[in-house]
Amino acid sequence: MSLAQVHYTSAAPGDEGTAGRFTAVGPGVSGALLAEIEPLLRHELPDGVPDHPSDGELRSLPQAFTYAALSDGSRLVSRSAPVRATGGGVGPGVRFHAHAVHLPPGVPLPGDRLPVEAWRSPHWVAVTPGGAIPDPLTLPPGPTAVSEGLDDFAVSRGPWLAAVLADLRRASEPTESGGRPVVLVERQSADVARWLGLASVTLPRESAERLTFTTYTRRPGSSAARVVGVLPEDAEAARAAGLRVHVCAGQPPSAGGTDDAWAATAARVWRSRSPELFREARELPGEPFAAGPLAVTALCAGITLGPDGRAAAAGWAADRPYALDAKRTGQLVEALTSPGIDDRTGPEFDAAGRLFGALEGRCPAAATAPLAAMLVTEAVRGGNGSLELPRRDAFVGPEGAAVAERLAPEILTELSDTAGTRSVARTVQLLRVARLLGVDGTDALPGVVDRLAPALLAEAAAEGGTDTPDFAPALLELLDEQFEVRTALLGSLDRIAPQDPGAVARFLERVTLPFTGTQALPHLRMCAEVPGAMATLGGDRAAVWHRVLRAAGLSPFAEPLVLRTAVGLVWEDRAPTVEEARLLLDAATSDSHRVAGTWARLVDAALGAPAAEPSATGTPAGPSAASTDEAAALAHDLLRGFPGEIGGRERAGLLLLDLVRELRTGAPEPGWAETVRTLCAQAEPVEPALRERAHAALVERLLAPDRPGAELYDFVHGDDTELIAAYDRTARTETVRTRLRTQPAYAADCFTVWTAHPHAGRTWPPVAAALLDEVLRPAVRAMSAEDVAEVEATVGRTGSSGRADAFRTWNRSSTLGRLGRRIAGRVRRG
Repeated sequence: MSLAQVHYTSAAPGDEGTAGRFTAVGPGVSGALLAEIEPLLRHELPDGVPDHPSDGELRSLPQAFTYAALSDGSRLVSRSAPVRATGGGVGPGVRFHAHAVHLPPGVPLPGDRLPVEAWRSPHWVAVTPGGAIPDPLTLPPGPTAVSEGLDDFAVSRGPWLAAVLADLRRASEPTESGGRPVVLVERQSADVARWLGLASVTLPRESAERLTFTTYTRRPGSSAARVVGVLPEDAEAARAAGLRVHVCAGQPPSAGGTDDAWAATAARVWRSRSPELFREARELPGEPFAAGPLAVTALCAGITLGPDGRAAAAGWAADRPYALDAKRTGQLVEALTSPGIDDRTGPEFDAAGRLFGALEGRCPAAATAPLAAMLVTEAVRGGNGSLELPRRDAFVGPEGAAVAERLAPEILTELSDTAGTRSVARTVQLLRVARLLGVDGTDALPGVVDRLAPALLAEAAAEGGTDTPDFAPALLELLDEQFEVRTALLGSLDRIAPQDPGAVARFLERVTLPFTGTQALPHLRMCAEVPGAMATLGGDRAAVWHRVLRAAGLSPFAEPLVLRTAVGLVWEDRAPTVEEARLLLDAATSDSHRVAGTWARLVDAALGAPAAEPSATGTPAGPSAASTDEAAALAHDLLRGFPGEIGGRERAGLLLLDLVRELRTGAPEPGWAETVRTLCAQAEPVEPALRERAHAALVERLLAPDRPGAELYDFVHGDDTELIAAYDRTARTETVRTRLRTQPAYAADCFTVWTAHPHAGRTWPPVAAALLDEVLRPAVRAMSAEDVAEVEATVGRTGSSGRADAFRTWNRSSTLGRLGRRIAGRVRRG
């Protein structure tokens, strides 16, 4: 069909205020379309155009070759070119003429050509024709002029090639907005057309057709095209407009410019002058702009690619192992394993490992042997612990022997090195490669495993969290592959578990080790048991301890270290209670606790026992006699069971508790107060609860009716502020007050004591006076006259007549005080 053509030229002389006018319009182009087309055809000349340019200068001026999409779905292909003026116009000696072809919606270009192919059509005209002219889009058959010289142009634009192709690809996407064009800065607008020619060959057909463009404009910010060309003097304005600008007409960029693997691979193909590979790559399965198909095609053609391209090729082929025939598979493997490559990366090796796994068993071993050799060499020399290693049968034959001979000394040297710090992943990888290559590491294995076991715990703890450690999958594969390593490593972990059972238990929660076989492994079994025991038994630590101990399968009498592991698991960060400590002490002999070192936990339990329990009202009710007696009894047994192990402040603390027991149940050696003071000093820093226990036991005994007078005398004259304060607190308890009210003899004894030492230091006299007035006086007031008389008589019998007189005087002053207050009240009422 014949396409409508439009001609537009500069304004004629005298047409001030207009940029130009249509001089010819073909059928079917409406006035509304002309209003939309006109801005696309206007041509603004660059600055500095001569008034009367020569023919060469005129030819060097930029031409605007444009492909635009119109609002009604139609398209426009046009060329706006400077022409010599015959008078007036845009400049004194230059005007422009635009020749355009309108493509109705759904109508393809003649010959199914791409728009850019019409760039050099011989049918574009620079004057308005007097009659019909050939359609410039109806090109002669065969290659068009746009394809000529593209290889040379691509090579000359090598530094910019990858970055520009990446942006042209993005500009061709269906969702790309035409309001923010990619700007190509060239000195010649023809070179912008060549860039578009490169895109038309590189991109899939549907993407190239979406790429609207103009090869020259002075106003890139207002262009609706996806790609625009500007001269160098307009580059800064494009940057100021926030556009993506590629200055391809100056100093090459310092960095080669994109992380787009497809674009980088396409650039390599162009620099190798092999554009036919784009068509071959599009015949392979995959997404249109996936780097894999193009990278595979390039490598098979002998084109050198970078690590990203090689990784893309290996990954693509690994996902589609049947997509390539045997010849191209061999070419790809040869390219990937070339000995001249020295820039391989971790992702590339990972992709190569996946490719080997995909090809193994589908291709002859000879075809995949280079991949296997490269992978194990990288595993040893490159330290890549994430590689998927080949199976042992990949190295049968001379290739395997050569690799083993080359790598075996390096493997054994590194495994035997005790000075360096080697990660778990590295050790696991070396052990796996050693087995893969048949390297005999029997002599080095014990030392390797003894270093590997603590490293497992340390690295897992350093990672933190509850997720599976990164090294776990490779470790489990190693243990599954090598029985001797599994046996040695589990045995080593079992030996170190008693030192830090909590760390081992946390490790086993994250890594499920295979120790369900015939190995005893009592400590590992206990560590694996404790999470479930705690979940089902809750806070009953004694029940958890029994269950964990049963999981060991050994008696603590036969293997004392199971005691240490069980105690460390259940009471990892705290001491047992006194009741729990008694359970532990009775569960094994002192010899077993001595070997296990758990006696220290029992000492902590005794010394850290609480001194008081809450009353029914929630307030402290004073020292708990039951807990004190249990802790004191435990201390007595510990001193007897571990005389050589307990020393220093711990021994002094236990002796203090033992003294508490004797003060409450027996007859301790004389010098009670001094002994308490001495032992507290030796036990510093003494636990507050322990100090409170000792003070309470001492003053309770001193407040008892049968206390020795010498002990009381030493206590009073010792002038110990803390002890006297404890005495004061205990004397004010309800127990003592009740005894004073109901036992006249006890009241008489307290009166004697609290009045007998008026000059015993500075602390005792005011405390005794306060007790007489605030504790004894209310008790005596509450007595009957007979009981008061008995108190007076007892004071006289145990003291002297003067002491009895003193009591009468003290008691009379109290009676008179009450009488005086009663009389005063009656007077006030009268």
